[in-house]
Amino acid sequence: MKIKNTELKVIQGDLTSLKVDAIVNAANNELVMGGGVAGIIRNKGGQEIEAEAVKKGPIDIGGSVVTSAGKLPAKHVIHAATMGMDFKTDQNKVRAAAASAFVCAEELKLSSIAFPALGCGVGGFPKKGTAKIMAQEVSSYLRQPEVSLKEIIFCLYDQPTFDIFNDIVIGYLTYMQEKLGPGPYVTTDVIIEVPEGVVVIERSNPPYGWALPGGFLDYGESLEEAVVREAKEETNLDLVDLKQFHTYSKMGRDPRFQTITTVYTAKGKGIPQAGDDAQNFKIVKHEDLLMFDYAFDHKEIIREYLKKND
Repeated sequence: MKIKNTELKVIQGDLTSLKVDAIVNAANNELVMGGGVAGIIRNKGGQEIEAEAVKKGPIDIGGSVVTSAGKLPAKHVIHAATMGMDFKTDQNKVRAAAASAFVCAEELKLSSIAFPALGCGVGGFPKKGTAKIMAQEVSSYLRQPEVSLKEIIFCLYDQPTFDIFNDIVIGYLTYMQEKLGPGPYVTTDVIIEVPEGVVVIERSNPPYGWALPGGFLDYGESLEEAVVREAKEETNLDLVDLKQFHTYSKMGRDPRFQTITTVYTAKGKGIPQAGDDAQNFKIVKHEDLLMFDYAFDHKEIIREYLKKND
């Protein structure tokens, strides 16, 4: 598929065989090339790639550095640190590593780049999560007024991983282009009070974590219609005594793109049940609400809500 002037491809194959300006190595922050994709790159491209990389390390987890590509047909290797030497990764590390790889590509004015499934090998991060995060970072990169990359490739070695990326990456970017447009995006969230406490949901898509129920405004909807619909889809609750609480628009509140959300308060009516973008839900007492890890800026929103209702 093509987005602006950049061609996006999802292919099954050997990353080290691609003749592109740069391939991306899912690295540790010491830049030692042991197993996984890093080991394959070192074995096929030569020890000099690792020697050059190690001289530039250690780097911050989520950061990237560039080396030559040795005997590989690519011109460069971008080493994107998805983990430390504990070999553990998470959604924030994968997202930062993908973003920093694009920064390196832009600094070098590269025209083509190929990614593996970052964090899914040694790091063991879920492939579906990585596919969605990397698609989001592609979308974020291509929002810039001008970019140097004319070709972005996701190169997956095995059929199951290819199938996951082909479905999620193409599906997500098509949805962004055809339904949501360039942004910024209008969303709604709601603080739902029930007798036992406040309803929060566990997100099934990245950014992962607990969150207030909510979502995007559909064309033709009012904010109130959108928040009622999203609450029903995600919690099965009807909203009573709906009131506007506050609008939040700070850049960076959503790691994917710019969103402007209006938060409502309401009482919930019915039997709560997780659905749609929620894989789980909890009813949390006020005194326990700040103990959870929340997506977006929802912890700060809840903090302000508790303060105003103290």
